[in-house]
Amino acid sequence: MPEGPAPAPVTQRLRVRYAKRGRLRFTSHRDISRAVERAVRRAGIPVAFSGGFTPHPKISYAGAAATGVASEAEYLEIGLTETRDPARVRADLDAALPPGLDIVDVVPVGTGRGDAAAKPGAFTDRLEASEWRIRLDGVAESDAAAAVAAFMAAAIIEVERLTKKGRRRFDVRAAVSACELDRRAAEAADAPCAILRMVVRHSTPAVRPDDILTGLRQVADLAPPSPPLVTRLAQGPLDADTGGLADPLDPDRETGLPSGDDAGTAHGHERPRPGDTASADAVSA
Repeated sequence: MPEGPAPAPVTQRLRVRYAKRGRLRFTSHRDISRAVERAVRRAGIPVAFSGGFTPHPKISYAGAAATGVASEAEYLEIGLTETRDPARVRADLDAALPPGLDIVDVVPVGTGRGDAAAKPGAFTDRLEASEWRIRLDGVAESDAAAAVAAFMAAAIIEVERLTKKGRRRFDVRAAVSACELDRRAAEAADAPCAILRMVVRHSTPAVRPDDILTGLRQVADLAPPSPPLVTRLAQGPLDADTGGLADPLDPDRETGLPSGDDAGTAHGHERPRPGDTASADAVSA
């Protein structure tokens, strides 16, 4: 057994929503976790550590986007040894991170009710689906509209992908609950393009935006001449009636504890709600 005092216990847990914007979309998840750990130290946030011979900061991540994908809705949870104002943590952590890794919101995890919200894995269970925005430069809107119509009309669209368990074929159509053209965003773009917005359920194996693009190519021969710009706009519970996504941090706000809502803006950005496109164009290099 390692010698020395036991690590300080966790007295507060915070859930953090952060964005990955601009060139930071090319940052790997490992590099992001290292940047967050350094920022926590620089900001003087009293993070808790695990025990054992190699203590690690108690920071966990949920549903991280792939390298090359921008996101407005990434989440992590951090355990603290002292209680801190979430608004102050939000401001300090945001200031210590590089521009492009922006803290959007910080909410304390409820601990006084003894409910399921405070149990490990409870937050991940809320992330039922993601809303994606995909910009296809050089693609005519009429071609994209025809491809979307063919995709949504299909009962099954199987694609093949190399996974950790080898090559697998799986149905991508079943995971897509909504897919449409965002004509207004395309009209405001700086170059001719088609822009798709879609809601994709989280499944096993995970259906990624590139899998859906593969499906569009299969059913309608849609092949963008340049790599797509992909942005995750939101993650959260899927509303079966509206087809939209709710904010996964809302149940934590209902505890009545202070949140990061009054911390000002993160690098000048207001906190968007799920599906907000305020920073959707920040993915360009």
